[in-house]
Amino acid sequence: MTIEPGTATSPYLSLRQAVRPAILAHRLLAGDQERAGKLATECEDLLYLTGELLKAAGRARILATASPPRMPDEGGGDRHAQLLEAYADAGLLWAKVVGSSLALAGALIERGEWEDVRALASFLAGAGEESAAGELRIQLGQAAWETHRGQLRAIGNDMPAAAVEPAINALRAVLREVPEEYPDRNREVNRFLPPLASAIHAIMKEQQADIPYHSRVEHIASGGVAKYPEIVKTSLDELAAEFEGICRRPGGKTT
Repeated sequence: MTIEPGTATSPYLSLRQAVRPAILAHRLLAGDQERAGKLATECEDLLYLTGELLKAAGRARILATASPPRMPDEGGGDRHAQLLEAYADAGLLWAKVVGSSLALAGALIERGEWEDVRALASFLAGAGEESAAGELRIQLGQAAWETHRGQLRAIGNDMPAAAVEPAINALRAVLREVPEEYPDRNREVNRFLPPLASAIHAIMKEQQADIPYHSRVEHIASGGVAKYPEIVKTSLDELAAEFEGICRRPGGKTT
C-alpha cells in the first residue's frame, strides 16, 4: 500500500491539516516573547497535543501498512486490535487539539487579535471541523459587536452632521469584522439604517441641499429597506455616498 505525502493518517484528518493550528501557535510564541502567560500556556498546550496526535497517527499508519511477516510476534487479531486502538487514540487527541485551538482562540479574542482567530477558524473548517469553526466565528462576531456597540447606540434620527461619518464607519466595521455566519448580522445592521438615513435627510434639508430625484435617502429613512437585510451593504454605501456627495460637497459645512 503506497502512502502519499500528506494523505490521511486516520479517518479524521491529514498531517497538513493537523499541524496548521500548531504552526499558528508556534508563530505566536516565536513572534512575541512577552505575550501574556495565559496565551503562552494555550500555545504550549496546543503544541504538546499536536505532537501527541502525530505520534498516535504515525503509529496507526505503521500498523496499517506493515505486513504480517514484518511483525512475527503478533497475531493478526492483536495487530487489528492495536490498529483500532491507535485510530481511537488519534481521534481522541484530535478532539483535544480542536478543544485546545478553541481555548487559544478565546485568549486571542480577549487580546483583540482577530486575524489570528480567523486563521484558526479557517484551519478548523479546512480540516472538516465546521462546527468548531462556526463557534469561533460567532465568538468573534460577539467581540466585534461589543467593540462598536457604543458608537451604534449613538445612531439616531437627530444626529448632528459631525456624528454621521463615525456612525457610517462603525456600521461598515461591523459588516467587515463580524463574520457573515453570525446570526442576524445583516438584519441587526439594517435596523440602524432608517435613523441614520433620517439624520442625513434632516441635514440635507437644513443645508437646503438640492436632493436628486434618484436619491434613496428618504426611502431608506421611511423603512423602505427593512425587509431586505441581504442588501444592507448596498444601502449603507448609498447613504454614505449621498452624505459625502451632498452634505459634504465643496462649500458645504458638516460641523
